[in-house]
Amino acid sequence: MSLFLIEGRIPMQETINYLKKLTSIVSPTGYTKEISDYLVEELERLGYNPIRTNKGGVNVVVKGKDDSKHRVVTAHVDTLGAMVRAVKSDGRLKLAKVGGYPWNMIEGENCLVHVASTGKTVSGTILVHQTSTHVYRDAGTVERTEDNMEVRLDAKVINEKETRDLGIDVGDFISFDPRTIITDTGFIKSRFLDDKVSAAILLTLLKKYKKEGITLPVTTHFMFSCIEETGTGANSSIPSEVVEFLAVDMGAMGDDQQTDEYTVSICVKDGSGPYNYDFRQQLVSLCKEQEIPFKLDIYPYYGSDASAAMRAGAEVKHALLGAGIESSHSYERTHIDSIEATQSLVDAYLLSDLIEE
Repeated sequence: MSLFLIEGRIPMQETINYLKKLTSIVSPTGYTKEISDYLVEELERLGYNPIRTNKGGVNVVVKGKDDSKHRVVTAHVDTLGAMVRAVKSDGRLKLAKVGGYPWNMIEGENCLVHVASTGKTVSGTILVHQTSTHVYRDAGTVERTEDNMEVRLDAKVINEKETRDLGIDVGDFISFDPRTIITDTGFIKSRFLDDKVSAAILLTLLKKYKKEGITLPVTTHFMFSCIEETGTGANSSIPSEVVEFLAVDMGAMGDDQQTDEYTVSICVKDGSGPYNYDFRQQLVSLCKEQEIPFKLDIYPYYGSDASAAMRAGAEVKHALLGAGIESSHSYERTHIDSIEATQSLVDAYLLSDLIEE
């Protein structure tokens, strides 16, 4: 497997290294300080002056040749997760979801409970209560609900008091093991490729622009948002000069979808409605001009930082693109080819002029 693009384009190993680092940092929505700290530290190391927003996101402004009109490009670093909803009488934990997913998508997953009162973690596994096939006839058919999903702690506890003695309480965050694997055939398997692939791409491009002394044609705000999975995202901190808003997120795969794991997916419509026609046609033109493999697609049950900005009243042209992600919000997978195509398109867009009126 080659981790490098054709001559003149961007080496991919940097992006893969960033992706491995980002997936190793737990960041369920609402518990993102560690990953924000990492972003601030890394961006400062690259020579930028990042700003941490009140919401916890991290923004970087890169001044361009044209400073009268601006762009925003976003990726989110928050992920799905859970919270402790209750401590059960047998010492196990009930969960409340953080973000949107069916319960079966986290069944059997190893996890960490982040104990607020001590700053420590307690490991465990998320299971349905009726897991033992030697005891429960309905182990395979019982409905997975908030009432019967639980965390089996890796601690010697058999009642509520013993669990509470560990410091665990309602509201403690629970993160899932990402299980990041890169195969020798070019596939990346991991939780939270949505949207840490895109964050890795933005970091790589920022590193490239600084190292090569590239001045962007338009002043650009790079926003790493931290509450996208609960629907609000980067819909604030948008200056009045911004006229274009690009969300770099993920392409949704499934029946009737064109998106695959080997091209960049350009969204024409999601659950919020159509994206700006002129903007997406500009992205299509860039793909054709630079021979970047792409697919147009509709994501039926989806929202992005860009759609959140529109709901909040942003007066911008908005677009959405991303790498094709298989099994979104579960144990996800993509291929280096899709990351490569996505990175190439984002780079081409950032180096292009504003969309003509």
